This record gives sequence, C-alpha cells and structure tokens, in this order.
Amino acid sequence: MRWVLLLLALVCTLALAQPYPAHPVKLIVPFPAGSTPDIVGRTLASKLQEAFGQPFVVDNRTGAGGNIGTDAVAKAPADGYTLLIGINGPVATNKYLYKSLPYDPDKDLMPISLLATAPQMLVVSPQLQVDTFRGFVEYARAHPGRISYGSVGSGSASHLTMELLKREGSFEAVHVPYRGFPPAVTDMLAGNIQAMFAIIPGVLPHVRAGKMKALAVTALKRNALAPEVPSVGELGFPQLESLAWIGLLAPAATPPEVLELLSAETIRSMQAAAVRELLGKQGFEVVASPPADFRRWIHAESEKWSRVIRASGATVD
Repeated sequence: MRWVLLLLALVCTLALAQPYPAHPVKLIVPFPAGSTPDIVGRTLASKLQEAFGQPFVVDNRTGAGGNIGTDAVAKAPADGYTLLIGINGPVATNKYLYKSLPYDPDKDLMPISLLATAPQMLVVSPQLQVDTFRGFVEYARAHPGRISYGSVGSGSASHLTMELLKREGSFEAVHVPYRGFPPAVTDMLAGNIQAMFAIIPGVLPHVRAGKMKALAVTALKRNALAPEVPSVGELGFPQLESLAWIGLLAPAATPPEVLELLSAETIRSMQAAAVRELLGKQGFEVVASPPADFRRWIHAESEKWSRVIRASGATVD
C-alpha cells in the first residue's frame, strides 16, 4: 500500500512540474465569430499557439452583453487553461448597467494585457438626410425618440458613446443592443436602425458604397483610414473621445508564474510587426500593456463611464 501512495505522490509531483501549458488552452470570446473581439482573440490565439506549442482554442460564448462568457471565465479553474478576451462592457461598465452580475469583475478577474484600442465612427442611414455631425444632433433634438441606434451590446463603447452624445447634445434616441457587430451592421443596412458608433473598418466599405454616411470619428484627431471624416476633437466635442478596447484576462487566483508567462508572451506576440499590420487594417492600435497598466486602464475607464451611466440613467434591466 505504501508503494502505491509513493507512486501517486510521484505522479502528482511530475504533473505539477510540467511546464505551462501542458495541454490545450481555451480562450473564451463573449461575442460572435467575426466580431472585433473575435478577430483580435483569434489573432492572439494563433501567436500564442506558435509560441507555446499547444492549441489555444477560441470558444465564442455570446449573450447578456458579454456577461455569459465573462462569467464562465470568472468561475473557471484558476489554472491558466481558461482565459478571457474582454472588452469595455463586461470588464469595466456592466456592473453599473445591471442590477446584479453573476461575477465581480474587480475580484474574479485578473488583467494580463490591454491588447488593442480603436476609435469609432458615427455612421447614419442615408434615409435620415443629414450630412454633418451637428446636423445629426439638431435632427435628433428636433425628433425626440425617433432615432434608433445600434450597439454591439449593452455597456459596450458603441452604446455608452451614444449615451454620452445624447447627454451632451440634449436629445433622446432608442437603444437597440445586438450580440456583436455583424447583426448590427445588417440591420443598419436594412434600415431598421438609423445610427451607430462602430469600428471604422467594419463600416467604411458601406460608407464608400453610399449605404451609410460617416459623420465623425471618436478621437481628438482624424483617422488615417478615413482622413476625410472629422474628429470629435475638431468638431468641439473632445469629451466624446471614446476608444473601443480589448484585453486578455484570467480567473483571479491564477498562479502568478502562469500570469507572468502569459503576459510576457502576449506582449511579445502582439508587438510583432505582422500582428500590428493585420490589426491596423482592422482599425486597431496595438497596446500590449503589462498587467499593472491594464489594471489602471480598467479603473480609469470604469470611473469615466460610470459617470455617463449615472447621468444618463442607462440600464439594461
């Protein structure tokens, strides 16, 4: 009997001594395939798979503004084998939009790296017959509640940026949240919604084709992908600067040595020239921050948008 116990102890010791990762890693994306978090997540997964020699498998778990997939990671074993591609909403702002969440983003998740950020573009349906940013605000003010605007989910940058614009422009509009970017664009092209803040590359082809009108980008300066479109900074609304962001997180109790390894390899992978070029074409600027910087970013974003949520009364319950 004693030798059996010794053998089991030896097996356990050897298992613990195996370098991370010893088997496939799951990368949960709380939004659909083809969405911007999915694009960034799959890009990173491919690079980490090359680096570690183990599969990094993307698992799309959609719903509830990203809360379902995020909750799955928050409650997963903290062993480094279940990771999260997180965005603004479920990581920083949904806690102010929902009466309760099944997880606590501050306590249940550990930031690893802010992967990338991107400004958005305000696009409207040609049916609105407005051609400028100020014209849109004036039209919305003159027709309260007549405009329906889409977002990629409650609490997302596309949602809260419009809520901020509603407050600054003193108008009302109806929010229509979608499970990710593709269905929102489809409904906009069909005329079911009239306006949306969206990642620039996702709507730029439709702008070029005349199926949408671009009125502004949510940055202080114009964007190289659409230099003809004015920025909110030059239009006199610098407070509307808003970046969609995507980061990598893990369950909070994940071993520090695993987090350090993931952080170092993620930063190295994201800074590769091929990754910067690929995501640049998608409108993203690679950040690849260390964990401490990402934690500070989440805190700042949470503080900023909580004020918008409280002032606007935005809720999803």
